[in-house]
Amino acid sequence: MNHLPARPGIKRRIWVSGHRGMVGSAILRRLATEDVEILTVDRVDVDLREQQAVRQWVAWAKPDVIILAAAKVGGILANDSYPADFLFDNLAIETNVIQAAHLANVERLVFLGSSCIYPKFAPQPIKEEALLTGPLEPTNEWYAIAKIAGIKMCQAYRRQYGRRYISVMPCNLYGRNDNFDLATSHVLPALIRKFHAATVAGETEVVVWGTGTPLREFLYADDLADAVVFLIDRYDGGEPINCGAGSGVSIRQLAGTIGRVAGFEGKLVFDTEKPDGTPHRVMDSSRLAALGWRPKTSLEEGVNEVYRWFAQTQTSEPA
Repeated sequence: MNHLPARPGIKRRIWVSGHRGMVGSAILRRLATEDVEILTVDRVDVDLREQQAVRQWVAWAKPDVIILAAAKVGGILANDSYPADFLFDNLAIETNVIQAAHLANVERLVFLGSSCIYPKFAPQPIKEEALLTGPLEPTNEWYAIAKIAGIKMCQAYRRQYGRRYISVMPCNLYGRNDNFDLATSHVLPALIRKFHAATVAGETEVVVWGTGTPLREFLYADDLADAVVFLIDRYDGGEPINCGAGSGVSIRQLAGTIGRVAGFEGKLVFDTEKPDGTPHRVMDSSRLAALGWRPKTSLEEGVNEVYRWFAQTQTSEPA
């Protein structure tokens, strides 16, 4: 367990759960520019799936704000292979942290969801009102159901106890400290790893799952972190609020961008035997834009940044 020592004039103690992950670490970087006390706790000290441990730690730490960034995440293959783990782990983390926040009288909580909570064929761009209006995408429904439960918990605690807990729904995220394991990662980090390996090895082709036609929206994790800090004091609604990049890109276009950044000169091969997932998923983030926030990082800039970071973490051998 660790936290920064209090300093004169500190207004808030903010616990960032999942601080070692991609989103959590981005939020730490953003909060480092604020006059706050940052609280963290390692998994070896407090397993967020264990109710009593979470309750005791929150009661001891006494945060004013909790940013619930901890989650079990993964791509299509991981979701399809481990449905029980994705459902149980995420439900346990959410219920334990939100209930502990309530019992400790925590002032504010920000729950981070996912765009996969919305129906597979939701009208595009997806508005917050689309939640629970149709069936989910089967390849990640377990994770989506858990995230929907987290949203509903925040709403329930607002309704029954007047808690000012909010839910933020980011689109597909990428950034430093992402998961680049081909068996469990999302599409963007998986492609970064594939293109880096192909470039280093001098390979002539890279295989991409699916047809390349699905449209996705990608937001740099540091932009999400900025939005989360922005929303702590600027949004207090019961409905979830979308946080997206503002436009979509096809998987084919994404692969082309990453290949260009990696210096790959070969060809793309699309494995159409693999699933595409939801055909189109771009969110309507006009509610957030109306509050005065917009992302700062373009896809090309963000991919450049993350690719350089990833390449530096690798040895001279192919990844």
